Formats: sequence, structure tokens, C-alpha cells
Amino acid sequence: MTDKQPLIARLDASAADFSARLDALLAWDSVSDAGVGEVVDEILQAVKTRGDAAVVEYTNRLDRREVSSLADLIVPESKLHEALESLPAEQRQALEVAAERIRRYHEHQRQPSWDYTEEDGTRLGQKVTPMARVGLYVPGGKASYPSSVLMNAIPAKVAGVAELVMVVPAPGGELNAMVLAAAAVAGVDKVVTVGGAQAVAALAYGTESLPKVDKIVGPGNIYVATAKRAVFGMVDIDMIAGPSEILVICDGQTDPDWIAMDLFSQAEHDEQAQSILVSPDAAFLDRVEAAMERLLPTLSREAIARTSLANRGALILVQDMDQALAVSNRIAPEHLELSVADPDALLPKVAHAGAIFMGRYTPEALGDYCAGPNHVLPTSGTARFSSPLGVYDFQKRSSIIHCSAEGASELAKTASVLARGEALEAHARSAEYRIKV
Repeated sequence: MTDKQPLIARLDASAADFSARLDALLAWDSVSDAGVGEVVDEILQAVKTRGDAAVVEYTNRLDRREVSSLADLIVPESKLHEALESLPAEQRQALEVAAERIRRYHEHQRQPSWDYTEEDGTRLGQKVTPMARVGLYVPGGKASYPSSVLMNAIPAKVAGVAELVMVVPAPGGELNAMVLAAAAVAGVDKVVTVGGAQAVAALAYGTESLPKVDKIVGPGNIYVATAKRAVFGMVDIDMIAGPSEILVICDGQTDPDWIAMDLFSQAEHDEQAQSILVSPDAAFLDRVEAAMERLLPTLSREAIARTSLANRGALILVQDMDQALAVSNRIAPEHLELSVADPDALLPKVAHAGAIFMGRYTPEALGDYCAGPNHVLPTSGTARFSSPLGVYDFQKRSSIIHCSAEGASELAKTASVLARGEALEAHARSAEYRIKV
């Protein structure tokens, strides 16, 4: 008789091997497949040199399409509104409510230009302007991610982006009505049924039919992620996203069923997703594990969630809340739930997290869809230096420097000394011409 394999790992933060076990649990390789890289490089080069023809060729081959021109892949604007009108009333209302909440939240992020004038009349400031054109990648086919459309498109529009081009694969010509409806609600300007690396290339380089964009945002598979990484520098990108993550800190007083389902909400994404519970209450960890064993078979995506939990999940016992926060800050999770009586008392000690869900009544799932803040968040520990997608990601900042004659004269004296210290004579002399004698 063999022992039953545990559903999820149990770790003790006070154990001597905790650090090594946690490192092993968190280990994840980003986009690094050499074979994928070769395929992507070939596609990028083909689209860069042959434009529309290459995009059509790869789309016909990889997405089982039979089109003769890129124009055949562009969805008429009327189809977006038809998709919205065709939705059941409940789905349309949910989309519109979520869109309004997301828009309202992101309007608070809009950054105005500013300036100030010094005593001598010199004016300094910053001019904030939106990007002109942004590309949004959305997974397609049978997959339905209307929330991804809203979260990526709405902050771009709030920022003032003039043209938002959405690319979405349509394998076999199949398109999801909710994705098209979300594009209508979010104000997407053009929808093109192209996916994969060829879509990223078309956005980054431009073709005869599609002008190049300034930035590419949105999730995709390993080919899309690899292509985004390859074109970064020619265009901006949002991030190279890793698997979805949740870390729950609980004081042991929340319903174990609630916590179990919160952990499942990430585990059901894919086999690489990560779900971690941290608590100082060992008996509570037992109750949550029992709830997970009981509830997991009720999920339609049980197999995916079970693999995720077995490979990358953990229940971690800590001595107290200070140690719980130390563990969380080391992990820097994408989603952090503070499922405790007084989350505000813990908040000042949170150093790294993509999004923080406060209290027992704020599951991460609300943030995914309709709370308002963006669900495009840093993963794989990058919350140490990165932030959620926002309006600021679609704006550029230009410095403004307008010297008065008096101000230039004084600044030039300092600039001259520094320039000559760097042996840059023309810099120094350029400044010295402005010195008033």
C-alpha cells in the first residue's frame, strides 16, 4: 500500500530547509525556448520584409484560414456593435458595468502636464502626451477573455491614445462574440483577426495595410511572448508575463471554504499557476487543506488545478503575522489577499505586491473582472520593481526647459565647469555663449 500523494505541499517557515524549499517552489523559467525563438525569428523577418503577404500566408497556414488579402482579416466596425447587441442582456450589462468601473478608476491615474517658474524667470516643467497608436493582443478562438480587452483598452483610451488596434486570432474563422462586444464597449478602433508572432510583427513593423504601433500590450502564448520580447526596443511592450499567482495571508478566522476557492481561482488558470496560503494557525491550514480535498472534485477544471497545486502550490506555517509579511515580501506576489480582521494594520508592512485585496470579503476574482483596478499585474517576483498596467503606461513625458537670459547666464557657469571637467569643449562653449558679461 502506497501513501496518497498530498494535494499541496506543506512548508514551515521556521524549518532549516525552508529557504531552499521556497526557492524551488518559486522557480520558473520565462520565455527561453530556443526552438520557439527560431520559429519566431523566421516569422518576424518574413513579415518585416514581405508585409501583408507574409501575414496572410502565416494566418492561412497556422489558423486554418483561406483569405487572399489582409483586408479580409479586418472586422468591420458594424460587426463589433452587432456582437454587443446580440449578447444576452445579463452579459451585456456585466460588460458595461465592468467597463464603467474600470474607466472610473483609471481616470484617477491621468497625469496632467505641469510647470513652475523660478525667480529669475526660468520655466521648468513636464509635458505629458499620449501615445499615438497602440496594439492590443487578445487570445482568440474558443477562448473568451473579454475582461482582458477591457483592462488593456480602457486605460489606453483614458490616456488619450488616438488609435487602438486589436489583433485576435480566429482559428477556422471562429470569433468569440463577447470579445468583439468588449472591443465595442472599450472603444477599440480596429480589430484584425490575426494572431501569433505574425500579429506581433505586423504591429511592430507595420505592413501595407497596418501602420506600426508605439506599444504592444496584452497576453498570449509562448510564441506571442517571445515575439514581444524580440521587438521590444522598436516598440514598447507591457511586460513578459509569467503564470498567474495568488498569496493569501490569513489569521485563521476566514471560512476555510472561501480560502480554498480563492486558491483554486488561480490554480485553474493553468498547470504553472501558483497558489500559496500563509498562516500562523496550523489547525486552520489543516481545515483549508480538507476543504480543498472536498471542493476540488467539484471544479470543471479539476485536472488543471490539481496539477498546479501539486507542482507549485503550498500551505506555509509561520510564527506570526510579521513572519507572514516577510514571506510575502520575499515572494512579491502578483495577487496578495490580506484575509484578516484588520488588513489596514498590515498594509504599511507590504513592500511588494501587484495588487492587494483587503479583508475577508475581497476575493481576487473581483479584481479580475470588475472592481476597477487593472488586472494586468507583475508576476514572478517582478512586483519588486514593476507596477500594474495603467494610464501612465500609455503616456509619454517630455521635459520642458525655458531659460530666461538671467537664468541661462547663471546655469551656464555651472554647466561650463562640469562640461570642461568631462573634456567636452563644445558643450562648455555652447553654455558660455549665454553668460552675460
